[in-house]
Amino acid sequence: MQKVNVKNKFDLFQDYWSPKVVGDLNDSHIKLAKLKGEFAWHKHDNEDELFYVIKGRLLIRLRGEDIYLNEGEFVVIPKGVEHLPVAENEVHVMLIEPKSTLNTGDVLNEFTRRDLDRI
Repeated sequence: MQKVNVKNKFDLFQDYWSPKVVGDLNDSHIKLAKLKGEFAWHKHDNEDELFYVIKGRLLIRLRGEDIYLNEGEFVVIPKGVEHLPVAENEVHVMLIEPKSTLNTGDVLNEFTRRDLDRI
């Protein structure tokens, strides 16, 4: 067992939209990511996805609804729900999702990260 200092982990990287694995929980990864700008519309056919905002404000667009997350808030996006994360300013998030989850879901583009760094 090893404790994790989330702030210290965020200090280890600068790149956006490139999740870093910081822990494992059963069949899920605990990931940290810095977000800025607009991601891509996508969905995860087989996995739910938890977005927990550590720092900043995140907009998650859904088809027909917008969800704004402030520091200390989270939302679970159910599998199959198309979503678009948008960060007007830099946002730090923790993601909890199955190890099989591809960050861009059903879309392959410049944001796709298949082999995640573990920090």
